[in-house]
Formats: sequence, C-alpha cells, structure tokens
Amino acid sequence: MKKLLLLALTLIASTAQAADLPDSNLTPGATDPEVTEGNIKESICKSTHFTWTEGHAPPASFLQSIAQEQIKQYGYQDTNINHYQMDHLIPLSLGGHPTDPKNIWPQPLIAKWSARRKDYLEEVLHDKVCKGEIGLKAAQDLFRTNWIEAYKKYIGDPDKPS
Repeated sequence: MKKLLLLALTLIASTAQAADLPDSNLTPGATDPEVTEGNIKESICKSTHFTWTEGHAPPASFLQSIAQEQIKQYGYQDTNINHYQMDHLIPLSLGGHPTDPKNIWPQPLIAKWSARRKDYLEEVLHDKVCKGEIGLKAAQDLFRTNWIEAYKKYIGDPDKPS
C-alpha cells in the first residue's frame, strides 16, 4: 500500500513540475539582439503580435530536433512531444531569441498554467509595450523570472473569484 501511495505522489509531483515554470538553469531566456527598446516601433510594434511572431519563428523542424532532448533534460515522464509546445520563454513578440535553446522549453499544453494561458499573457504584454505602458526589458524580465505571477498581476488570478 505504501509503495502504491509513493508511486501516486511521485506521478502527481512530476505532473506538477511539468506544469510549472521552466527550470532557469536549463531555460534562462535569451533575447534577440535585433530588437531593442529604441527600435520597437520598427520591429515588434510595426506589425501585430502574430505577424511579427510568424515572421521570426524558427522552422518546425528546428523545434522538433530539440524537443526530445529538452523533454529528457527536464525529466518529464510524459515523453510524447505532442503533449508539449516548444515555447519561447521570452516571446518572439517581445524580442525573445528565435533559435537560442536557452529561450526554448517544452511547455505542457494541458496544465493549469498551460502554453495557451502564457500565449494570452504574451498578447497582453505586447500591446502594453507597444503602447508605452511597460518597457521592453521589464516585459522580458516578467517572462524570465515568473510569467505566472505576471499573469496574475496583468490579467488576474483564475483561482480568485472576481
């Protein structure tokens, strides 16, 4: 009975780990040197969040080539790459580096703090940067340090009733 309980707790812990923030040692974030505070009107803010991202996204083959290795590095028990989005910690729409592995991590698609939820925060902060409501580096640092706390601050905590 104890072994079964230990196994269940291990599986729960690994699932929770997979849904949390990236490991800052494996994925500290990296920025694109072509995007600066001084040129955001000509770069990330010249077009929509989606247009900039699509134009600077690495080929799917590149992301596929690093997916298995990163899933293994993260120690995820679920090794099915279809259950993850190879995500840029610092979003491309906020000047994240498109191909530096230090800016890419396997983010679970199905979790409380899923890739979909992070995508929504990316849109909100992109708009705020382009409107001058928050600086580029400050927005990048929100993702680098704890995007979940940024989500709660700028969008709201889904666990608290509104």
